[in-house]
Amino acid sequence: MTDRIAPRKVRCPACGGESVYSGANPYRPFCSKRCKNLDFGAWASEGYRVESQPTPDDDEESAVPPPAAPRR
Repeated sequence: MTDRIAPRKVRCPACGGESVYSGANPYRPFCSKRCKNLDFGAWASEGYRVESQPTPDDDEESAVPPPAAPRR
């Protein structure tokens, strides 16, 4: 007796459409490559942000300029 488990279906975080959440879907939890890329683009352009409180170390790091690249 072989019991097959139906793939889990979830809501795509980008478009709200149905998405198959299984190893067969390379874009999971998204429904398509387009939705996955839209989400990635939003993160890359800082459309999404993770809230945090500034720390004293943040001020020190921004005051120190980065080291110069070595000349050749």
